[in-house]
Parts: sequence; C-alpha cells; structure tokens
Amino acid sequence: MSAPTPAGPAPDGPGLQPPDFGRPSPALLERAVRGYARFLTDSAAGPGDYDQADDAADMR
Repeated sequence: MSAPTPAGPAPDGPGLQPPDFGRPSPALLERAVRGYARFLTDSAAGPGDYDQADDAADMR
C-alpha cells in the first residue's frame, strides 16, 4: 500500500529548517573576524621577539 502522489507542488509553509540554514549569523562572522585579527597581530611579532629588550639587558 502506498501513499497517493500529490497533484500539485508542496504548499509554501514552515519547513523543518529555517530559510537561512547553513549561513553564519552576522554575530558569528564578526567574532571570527576579531579572532583572526588577533591571530594576525600575535603572529606578526614572530617567534622569539617577545623579550628582546630583557635579553639585551641581561647580557650586559
């Protein structure tokens, strides 16, 4: 026994997922931008550049 085939297209109504499913929210995008900017500023210093002034003072 099978269900009858609908005669027309499915009615427009609320589905199981919202229409923006899969798209990140603006708040999530802003948070990612801030995190990436922080990553870039931290990595711009380069490895070992954190305490050069203290190292130079210790060598004297």
